[in-house]
Amino acid sequence: MSSLPANTPPPPYYAVIFTSIRTEEDNGYGLMAERMVELAAQQPGFLGIESARDELGVTVSYWQDLESIQRWKQQVEHREAQRLGRSEWYAAYKVRIAKVEREYSFGDS
Repeated sequence: MSSLPANTPPPPYYAVIFTSIRTEEDNGYGLMAERMVELAAQQPGFLGIESARDELGVTVSYWQDLESIQRWKQQVEHREAQRLGRSEWYAAYKVRIAKVEREYSFGDS
C-alpha cells in the first residue's frame, strides 16, 4: 500500500472509514489485508485507499457512490474477511460512511 494520500477525483465521492483495535494474534491477518486491498482496487467505483495502524488502526477507502460501497460489502471474499475479522482479528471496530463534499491539499502526490 502506498504511503501517499490517495489520488481521488474532485468531490463529491464517498469515504468508508474503518477504525479497529486488533487482537494479539495474526492468524493470517496480514495476508488477508493485502488481498483485500488488491481486490478492492479491482471493484467498479473504487477510487483509492489510505491506512495507518498504531494501537488504533484507521483505513479509509474512497468510492464513487453508495452502490459501489454496497457491492464491495457483499463481495464474496470480502464477506469472508469480515467474518474472520469478527471471529479472530478485531477486539473492536467501527465503520463509518461519509460523503466527501470538499477537499484541499498541500504537496499533492
